Amino acid sequence: MPSHSFDSRLTCNGNGHMDPEIDWENVGFGMTPTDYMYVMKCSDDDEFDKGQFLPYGNIELSPAAGVLNYGQGLFEGMKAMRREDGKIVLFRPHENALRMKIGAERMCMPSPSADLFVDAVKKTVLANKRWIPPTGKGTLYIRPLLLGTGPILGLSPAPEYTFIIYASPVGNYFKEGSAPLNLYVEEEFHRAFRGGAGGVKSITNYAPALKPLTMAKSRGFSDVLYLDSVHKKYVEEVSSCNIFIVKDNVISTPPTKGSILPGITRKSIIEIARDQGYQVEERLIEVEELLEADEVFCTGTAVVVNPVGSITYQDKRVEYQIDENGVYKKMFSTYMAIQNGHIEDKNEWIVEIN
Repeated sequence: MPSHSFDSRLTCNGNGHMDPEIDWENVGFGMTPTDYMYVMKCSDDDEFDKGQFLPYGNIELSPAAGVLNYGQGLFEGMKAMRREDGKIVLFRPHENALRMKIGAERMCMPSPSADLFVDAVKKTVLANKRWIPPTGKGTLYIRPLLLGTGPILGLSPAPEYTFIIYASPVGNYFKEGSAPLNLYVEEEFHRAFRGGAGGVKSITNYAPALKPLTMAKSRGFSDVLYLDSVHKKYVEEVSSCNIFIVKDNVISTPPTKGSILPGITRKSIIEIARDQGYQVEERLIEVEELLEADEVFCTGTAVVVNPVGSITYQDKRVEYQIDENGVYKKMFSTYMAIQNGHIEDKNEWIVEIN
């Protein structure tokens, strides 16, 4: 992931509190330790203990922990933002809770209830409130983790689990900021396969993507676009986000059938587009269709909604014009307007943190 190091010394904000001394204009997508992390454990009875806040820091694990030996772990990604009206808000946090629950079932893990999950996220944001960037300067990225921390030698579910939430102030995910992305279609490596765990946010999905991603970045690309592992011709997703194509004002995106992560931003853009009268198709998309698309854009919690400027497939580079009146721009503007409170939140997606 792109990273940015900066001075995190503290200064007084005039109200007796100490604020981080951060160059908010140049915050990248890197890890900056905040004050507290939320920790909650679950043992054999599948009941989680009462959570507690600890100073952000290292955790102790058995060498035989299930997460270390067999990758039994999940994570989520969320953001808290400070709006112009001073409110601190989350975007559809119950969707993250539901996705973790579905992932936990796939990975044979207990999971916190949706209410417990959202309540813990809210408390974590409030505990680290002073690290939330000023309006328009970034967000507080929130990382819930569910880990098999109990020791296990034979291949089976761990006897104990730990739910952790930590946070970090972040800016744009890509070093290009919101500039159009340059994607490379990967044919040798695959992100996921049918019957695997590609449809859940398992930690095991991400390390295998590091090699093709590193290779692509060394050649000047922003990210990798993967194809299906069976036919090697259908578009799946980018390593860090979902993908949409636009042709003749019809919006298409690959279906989430087990090998593609069901992104919450993806789901929201589909709903926004349909509300605005667009035809949206969730269908198999052959890679050749990319070459004829009018627009291509990506969605994800970290990347938000980002246009694609070019795609390279089999050494053929196709470029796309970014139209200020295009579909991408309308989707991005509406999505951000809902989050910022500039238009009515008809679907009750915004959760305010008091």
